[in-house]
Amino acid sequence: MPTVDDVPGLTDVLPLLLAGLATGLSLIVAIGAQNAYVLRTGLARSHVGAVVGICIGADVLLIAAGVLGVGALVTRVPDVLVALRWIGAAYLVWYGIRSLAAARWAHTLDAAAAPARSVVLTILALTFLNPHVYLDTVLMLGNIANQHGPSGRWWFALGACAASTIWFTGLGFGARGASRWAGRPAVWRTLDVLIGLTMLAVAVLLVLS
Repeated sequence: MPTVDDVPGLTDVLPLLLAGLATGLSLIVAIGAQNAYVLRTGLARSHVGAVVGICIGADVLLIAAGVLGVGALVTRVPDVLVALRWIGAAYLVWYGIRSLAAARWAHTLDAAAAPARSVVLTILALTFLNPHVYLDTVLMLGNIANQHGPSGRWWFALGACAASTIWFTGLGFGARGASRWAGRPAVWRTLDVLIGLTMLAVAVLLVLS
Protein backbone atom coordinates (compact mmCIF):
# COMPACT_ATOMS: atom_id res chain seq x y z
CA MET A 1 0.00 0.00 0.00
CA PRO A 2 1.50 3.40 -0.97
CA THR A 3 2.72 5.60 1.87
CA VAL A 4 3.45 9.32 2.13
CA ASP A 5 7.09 8.55 1.40
CA ASP A 6 6.10 7.08 -1.96
CA VAL A 7 4.63 10.38 -3.18
CA PRO A 8 7.24 12.13 -5.34
CA GLY A 9 8.32 15.58 -4.24
CA LEU A 10 8.90 18.67 -6.35
CA THR A 11 12.61 17.97 -6.58
CA ASP A 12 11.78 14.54 -8.02
CA VAL A 13 9.27 15.58 -10.66
CA LEU A 14 10.63 18.99 -11.68
CA PRO A 15 13.56 17.57 -13.69
CA LEU A 16 11.14 15.24 -15.49
CA LEU A 17 8.70 18.07 -16.24
CA LEU A 18 11.49 20.30 -17.55
CA ALA A 19 12.95 17.48 -19.64
CA GLY A 20 9.55 16.80 -21.19
CA LEU A 21 9.00 20.52 -21.77
CA ALA A 22 12.38 21.00 -23.46
CA THR A 23 12.04 17.88 -25.59
CA GLY A 24 8.49 18.76 -26.60
CA LEU A 25 9.44 22.30 -27.61
CA SER A 26 12.42 21.05 -29.61
CA LEU A 27 10.06 18.92 -31.71
CA ILE A 28 7.10 21.32 -31.93
CA VAL A 29 8.84 24.66 -32.54
CA ALA A 30 9.77 24.21 -36.18
CA ILE A 31 8.63 25.64 -39.49
CA GLY A 32 5.99 23.26 -40.79
CA ALA A 33 2.56 23.00 -42.33
CA GLN A 34 0.67 22.88 -39.04
CA ASN A 35 2.47 25.85 -37.48
CA ALA A 36 2.10 27.88 -40.68
CA TYR A 37 -1.64 27.32 -40.67
CA VAL A 38 -1.99 28.18 -36.97
CA LEU A 39 -0.12 31.41 -37.69
CA ARG A 40 -2.40 32.20 -40.60
CA THR A 41 -5.62 31.59 -38.72
CA GLY A 42 -4.30 33.69 -35.85
CA LEU A 43 -3.54 36.63 -38.11
CA ALA A 44 -6.94 36.23 -39.73
CA ARG A 45 -8.64 35.98 -36.32
CA SER A 46 -10.38 32.95 -37.81
CA HIS A 47 -11.57 30.43 -35.17
CA VAL A 48 -8.24 30.64 -33.32
CA GLY A 49 -9.53 28.91 -30.19
CA ALA A 50 -10.73 25.87 -32.13
CA VAL A 51 -7.47 25.57 -34.06
CA VAL A 52 -5.30 25.90 -30.97
CA GLY A 53 -7.50 23.46 -29.05
CA ILE A 54 -7.32 20.84 -31.80
CA CYS A 55 -3.52 21.10 -32.02
CA ILE A 56 -3.08 20.77 -28.26
CA GLY A 57 -5.66 18.00 -27.97
CA ALA A 58 -4.04 16.02 -30.77
CA ASP A 59 -0.62 16.25 -29.16
CA VAL A 60 -1.94 15.23 -25.74
CA LEU A 61 -3.75 12.25 -27.28
CA LEU A 62 -0.76 11.10 -29.31
CA ILE A 63 1.76 11.60 -26.51
CA ALA A 64 -0.44 9.58 -24.14
CA ALA A 65 -0.75 6.88 -26.79
CA GLY A 66 3.03 6.76 -27.07
CA VAL A 67 3.46 6.44 -23.30
CA LEU A 68 0.92 3.60 -23.28
CA GLY A 69 2.98 1.72 -25.87
CA VAL A 70 1.07 2.35 -29.09
CA GLY A 71 4.41 3.18 -30.72
CA ALA A 72 5.20 -0.54 -30.88
CA LEU A 73 2.04 -1.08 -32.92
CA VAL A 74 2.97 1.72 -35.31
CA THR A 75 6.40 0.19 -35.95
CA ARG A 76 4.80 -3.18 -36.71
CA VAL A 77 2.52 -1.67 -39.34
CA PRO A 78 4.84 0.62 -41.33
CA ASP A 79 2.48 0.62 -44.33
CA VAL A 80 0.19 2.96 -42.39
CA LEU A 81 2.88 5.62 -42.20
CA VAL A 82 3.74 5.11 -45.87
CA ALA A 83 0.11 5.66 -46.86
CA LEU A 84 -0.12 8.75 -44.66
CA ARG A 85 3.06 10.10 -46.20
CA TRP A 86 1.68 10.00 -49.75
CA ILE A 87 -1.80 11.19 -48.80
CA GLY A 88 -0.34 13.97 -46.69
CA ALA A 89 2.08 15.01 -49.44
CA ALA A 90 -0.74 15.17 -51.98
CA TYR A 91 -2.84 17.30 -49.64
CA LEU A 92 0.06 19.66 -48.94
CA VAL A 93 0.73 20.10 -52.66
CA TRP A 94 -2.92 20.96 -53.23
CA TYR A 95 -2.96 23.41 -50.31
CA GLY A 96 0.34 24.95 -51.36
CA ILE A 97 -0.84 25.56 -54.90
CA ARG A 98 -4.08 27.03 -53.58
CA SER A 99 -2.14 29.44 -51.35
CA LEU A 100 0.11 30.53 -54.21
CA ALA A 101 -2.93 31.06 -56.40
CA ALA A 102 -4.60 33.12 -53.67
CA ALA A 103 -1.52 35.35 -53.52
CA ARG A 104 -2.32 36.60 -57.01
CA TRP A 105 -5.42 38.37 -55.72
CA ALA A 106 -5.30 41.29 -53.33
CA HIS A 107 -7.38 40.65 -50.21
CA THR A 108 -7.64 42.10 -46.76
CA LEU A 109 -7.79 40.69 -43.26
CA ASP A 110 -11.58 40.39 -43.24
CA ALA A 111 -11.59 38.54 -46.55
CA ALA A 112 -9.00 36.09 -45.22
CA ALA A 113 -11.35 34.56 -42.65
CA ALA A 114 -12.73 31.12 -43.52
CA PRO A 115 -15.85 29.19 -42.40
CA ALA A 116 -15.47 27.21 -39.18
CA ARG A 117 -15.98 23.84 -40.89
CA SER A 118 -13.27 24.56 -43.45
CA VAL A 119 -10.82 25.70 -40.77
CA VAL A 120 -11.44 22.67 -38.55
CA LEU A 121 -11.14 20.17 -41.41
CA THR A 122 -7.95 21.81 -42.62
CA ILE A 123 -6.18 21.74 -39.26
CA LEU A 124 -7.28 18.13 -38.70
CA ALA A 125 -5.84 17.17 -42.09
CA LEU A 126 -2.59 19.05 -41.54
CA THR A 127 -2.25 17.38 -38.13
CA PHE A 128 -3.21 13.76 -38.72
CA LEU A 129 -2.11 13.30 -42.35
CA ASN A 130 1.47 14.14 -41.45
CA PRO A 131 3.37 10.96 -40.52
CA HIS A 132 6.04 13.04 -38.76
CA VAL A 133 3.43 13.89 -36.13
CA TYR A 134 3.24 10.22 -35.18
CA LEU A 135 7.01 9.77 -35.33
CA ASP A 136 7.61 12.78 -33.07
CA THR A 137 4.84 12.19 -30.52
CA VAL A 138 3.87 8.51 -30.44
CA LEU A 139 7.31 7.07 -31.17
CA MET A 140 9.96 9.56 -30.04
CA LEU A 141 8.26 11.26 -27.08
CA GLY A 142 6.60 7.99 -26.07
CA ASN A 143 9.89 6.09 -26.11
CA ILE A 144 11.79 8.79 -24.23
CA ALA A 145 9.03 9.05 -21.63
CA ASN A 146 9.03 5.31 -21.01
CA GLN A 147 12.74 5.42 -20.19
CA HIS A 148 11.83 7.22 -16.97
CA GLY A 149 9.95 4.32 -15.44
CA PRO A 150 6.26 3.62 -14.70
CA SER A 151 5.64 6.82 -12.70
CA GLY A 152 8.28 9.14 -14.11
CA ARG A 153 7.07 8.68 -17.69
CA TRP A 154 3.82 10.49 -16.97
CA TRP A 155 5.61 13.50 -15.49
CA PHE A 156 7.78 13.66 -18.60
CA ALA A 157 4.67 13.36 -20.77
CA LEU A 158 3.01 16.15 -18.76
CA GLY A 159 5.98 18.39 -19.51
CA ALA A 160 5.72 17.56 -23.22
CA CYS A 161 1.99 18.33 -23.18
CA ALA A 162 2.76 21.64 -21.45
CA ALA A 163 5.17 22.45 -24.29
CA SER A 164 2.41 21.89 -26.83
CA THR A 165 0.00 24.03 -24.80
CA ILE A 166 2.46 26.90 -24.42
CA TRP A 167 3.56 26.87 -28.05
CA PHE A 168 0.22 26.66 -29.81
CA THR A 169 -1.47 29.08 -27.41
CA GLY A 170 1.33 31.60 -27.87
CA LEU A 171 1.47 31.15 -31.65
CA GLY A 172 -2.27 31.30 -32.30
CA PHE A 173 -3.30 34.01 -29.88
CA GLY A 174 -0.03 35.91 -30.30
CA ALA A 175 -0.69 36.09 -34.03
CA ARG A 176 -4.25 37.22 -33.36
CA GLY A 177 -2.89 40.03 -31.19
CA ALA A 178 -0.59 41.09 -34.02
CA SER A 179 -3.34 40.96 -36.64
CA ARG A 180 -3.97 44.71 -36.41
CA TRP A 181 -0.68 45.21 -38.26
CA ALA A 182 -1.42 42.56 -40.87
CA GLY A 183 -4.52 43.97 -42.54
CA ARG A 184 -2.88 45.23 -45.72
CA PRO A 185 -3.29 43.22 -48.94
CA ALA A 186 0.49 43.17 -49.49
CA VAL A 187 1.00 41.44 -46.14
CA TRP A 188 -1.50 38.72 -47.01
CA ARG A 189 -0.04 38.19 -50.47
CA THR A 190 3.39 37.71 -48.91
CA LEU A 191 1.98 35.40 -46.24
CA ASP A 192 0.15 33.29 -48.83
CA VAL A 193 3.34 32.93 -50.87
CA LEU A 194 5.38 31.91 -47.81
CA ILE A 195 2.73 29.43 -46.65
CA GLY A 196 2.36 28.01 -50.15
CA LEU A 197 6.12 27.48 -50.45
CA THR A 198 6.24 25.98 -46.95
CA MET A 199 3.50 23.49 -47.79
CA LEU A 200 5.25 22.46 -51.02
CA ALA A 201 8.61 22.13 -49.24
CA VAL A 202 7.08 19.95 -46.51
CA ALA A 203 5.41 17.80 -49.19
CA VAL A 204 8.78 17.23 -50.89
CA LEU A 205 10.41 16.34 -47.57
CA LEU A 206 7.60 13.87 -46.85
CA VAL A 207 8.09 12.13 -50.18
CA LEU A 208 11.88 11.99 -49.81
CA SER A 209 11.88 10.88 -46.16
